[in-house]
Amino acid sequence: MSALVVLPTYQEAENIRDVLTRVRTVVPEASILVVDDGSPDGTADLAAEVAAELGQIDVLRRAEKSGLGPAYRAGFTWGLERGHDVLVEMDADLSHDPEVLPLLIVAVTDGDVDLAIGSRYVPGGAVPGWPTNRRLLSQWGNRYIGLMLRMPVRDATAGFRAYRRSIIEKIGLERVRADGYGFQIEMAYEVSKAGGTILEIPITFRDRIRGVSKMSPNIVTEALVLVTRWGIRDRVNRIRRSR
Repeated sequence: MSALVVLPTYQEAENIRDVLTRVRTVVPEASILVVDDGSPDGTADLAAEVAAELGQIDVLRRAEKSGLGPAYRAGFTWGLERGHDVLVEMDADLSHDPEVLPLLIVAVTDGDVDLAIGSRYVPGGAVPGWPTNRRLLSQWGNRYIGLMLRMPVRDATAGFRAYRRSIIEKIGLERVRADGYGFQIEMAYEVSKAGGTILEIPITFRDRIRGVSKMSPNIVTEALVLVTRWGIRDRVNRIRRSR
């Protein structure tokens, strides 16, 4: 089965060569797509240089920064059009260890798994260096997501994951409209509603060493608002169907 690793980037010139080299080394048979949202620091040009050196790397240049969700939708659409069977998400800042990629890909290619998630909150997962308040906020936020959406996923906001092509086609990318954390949550939610099998694989998540984080309070707020809206909508629909 053909795997495509999708790397959304914005201002990742300090990391792009390192992450592409490490991904190519760990999964030499996989293809890689860099989806760059018009980075002014030349990330896309650097990615193209590495692509010329290593091969099996493409760069999708977008005009401007428009969010994580649109970048992944564009990357996944690109991959589906080219016949890839497994579509992988990971950050370009090396907070996700490329060494875990084979585990995620094999879980989908060799097992009965539609979505494999690199999870911080299953036994064996870790977030070293996080202060207690940040860790608790993330953990309890994910518990709230699971409660509201009745979804048995411990780390629904995780951005290190692999999807089977058939489950993405079943849920329909055009139906997934959220950005940021909301995109990760909505994709897992749609896979769960579609009856897909989800497996969480423990990972160690490390904060970026180089560059600036793109995370903001607005992204977190958007995600929690969407989860609350979806949860209330589902409960109302269940009440209506029971009448």
